[in-house]
Amino acid sequence: MAAACLTRRVCLLSDKMTVVRANGLTLMQINAFSVTKWAHASEDTKVHIPAERLTVTYSRSSGPGGQHVNKVNTKAKVRFHVHTADWIPEDIRLKVIEKNRSRMNKAGELLVSSEVSRSQHRNLSDCLQKISTILAEASEKPHEPTAEDVALRAARLKKRKEERLKQKKIHSGTKQSRRVDFD
Repeated sequence: MAAACLTRRVCLLSDKMTVVRANGLTLMQINAFSVTKWAHASEDTKVHIPAERLTVTYSRSSGPGGQHVNKVNTKAKVRFHVHTADWIPEDIRLKVIEKNRSRMNKAGELLVSSEVSRSQHRNLSDCLQKISTILAEASEKPHEPTAEDVALRAARLKKRKEERLKQKKIHSGTKQSRRVDFD
């Protein structure tokens, strides 16, 4: 794919991507990305991740690789601001924030990185897959217990309570037998 680079270090690769290079980092803005389905979601669920809300940066990847790893920016970091992500329902947004506090920065951006591959595009798709997995896990509904589960839990709690009271009586009887009456 031929790139038409401007003097501002902005390269237009196609109508789908814009690349900005500055200070040794490559910033890529993706204009369209769609995930066909989330993990654990139904077959017909389609999630559109608006690419104008994602900021992609590339940097040097760590690990072995010889001279090539020192020349190419393959590590991908994708970030987006969760609080202003109106394409995610409010309840799912709150769950994403709650479950991924360690991935959030002080500005409220969710940061996902990948350096599993030597290819920028594979690392970028891995990051986008991680984001879709995070959203899928946050959108999962909690398991509704059946009447049988509720009855079984109640029986277990009752049995546990009876066992605890029985042990208390045994312990109390042991203490009573040790008492000496001086009357």
